[in-house]
Parts: sequence; C-alpha cells; structure tokens
Amino acid sequence: MTTHTVTSETPSDWPTDEPAARAVQDGLRARVVLDEAGPEPGTGRVTGVDVAYDDERDLVAAAVVVLDAATLDVVEEATAVGRVAFPYVPGLLAFREIPTVLAALDALDAAPGLVVCDGYGIAHPRRFGLASHLGVLTGLPTIGVAKNPFTFTYDAPDAARGSAAPLLDGDEELGRALRTREGVKPVFVSVGHRVSLDNACAHTLRLTPRYRLPESTRRADALCRAALREATGAAPGEAAATATPPPGS
Repeated sequence: MTTHTVTSETPSDWPTDEPAARAVQDGLRARVVLDEAGPEPGTGRVTGVDVAYDDERDLVAAAVVVLDAATLDVVEEATAVGRVAFPYVPGLLAFREIPTVLAALDALDAAPGLVVCDGYGIAHPRRFGLASHLGVLTGLPTIGVAKNPFTFTYDAPDAARGSAAPLLDGDEELGRALRTREGVKPVFVSVGHRVSLDNACAHTLRLTPRYRLPESTRRADALCRAALREATGAAPGEAAATATPPPGS
C-alpha cells in the first residue's frame, strides 16, 4: 500500500505560550458536541491517529491509518513530519501535535470516518483534550483511547473483557476505564466530539479483537515511529521516536 507523506507547517497564528493556548482552548471548548450518538460500531471507516517526537531535533511525526470498520483492513495511510509546534505543558499537548496531525489527515483520499486518538477527549482537566480539539477543528466524530489514567478517580473494572468503570471528577462521569482483554490493564475511553460515551466504548471493543490497544492506535503508532526514523535517518533498531506523553493529551 502506498503511504502518503507530507511536510507540515505550523500556522503563523498558532499560540506560542501557555496563556495564549489556554485562551484558544476556552474559545473552542464550547463548540464540542456531546449530544450525538456517532457512527454505528463496525460500519464505515475508523481512523487511528498517533504521533512520535524527536525532541533533540525538534521534530514531530504524525500518522493516520484508515481502517475498514467491519474488517479492520487498512484502507489508506498518511504521515506528516514537521517542527514541534509548542513546548511540553501537561494539559496542552494538543498544541504540540495538531498542525502535523491535520497535515496527515489532509493528505488522505479516503474519508476518515470516526477518528480514534491516542489520548483524551473531555476526560481532561479543562475538558478539552486532543480528541476534542481535533474533532472541533475538523468536524469529524472523535474519541480518545488512552493507555494511562490522567487525573480522575476510578474503580478497577471487573476482570472480564468489556467490563467498565467510570472515570470521575466528583460525581461527573468523564470517561470509562474499559477492559479490552480479560485480566489485562484497562484502557481509558472518553468522548472527543460528536460521539456518545456508550458508542465510544463499543467502538473500542470492536477495535480490540486481539490486543489491549485498538488496532487503529497500534498501526498508527508503528507508522509514526517509522516516519520519524526515516525523517531523522535513524536505523530501524534505534529508539529515535518517543510516543506521545500520556498526561494531558
């Protein structure tokens, strides 16, 4: 399969410091749509998004992998490489990643359908993580499926696959700890934009027939690491790529 590879540019008006980024979050957060069910699990397409960094070279690589939602076969892939757009600040990681992710999405010929981010949606201290930010900017339905919990409390779900427990901020449910493999650490699912939480969890289970992490994330993770190795000239065995830091995406 041909993988489209493009170079990304940071927009000239992109925020460069924490107060400016928080102001952008405040302006966009009200546009998150939480009253749509979203696409039916197992129908249409599902697109995984992930990024990898080389901080020494100030580079970020984004990968998007479009899957057939019914078969999980790859339909199309694209990568983009650019400069890191923002310093590392927990809770503001989307500002480091989104310009390059948008460039990769724009390189696709196929419609992405539901977008699955390796990070958070509204399960975020400011209720506006990467999945929500990306959803508002693109208008696409998005969910976040994170590897690690962030700042919210939860009880461990039962050991059986499909068991879930709420991610809570006080009495407010912002996501779920979802067991995708029996007896294996859960993933952390939250709504990004235009999808219900029940549907987000159902999609996540459809995307995890064999492994803990969604196939969309697994494939995008491998692809962005390969793109970063190619951009930096690192050998396949070298650990040139570092995955998205888990807190606050």
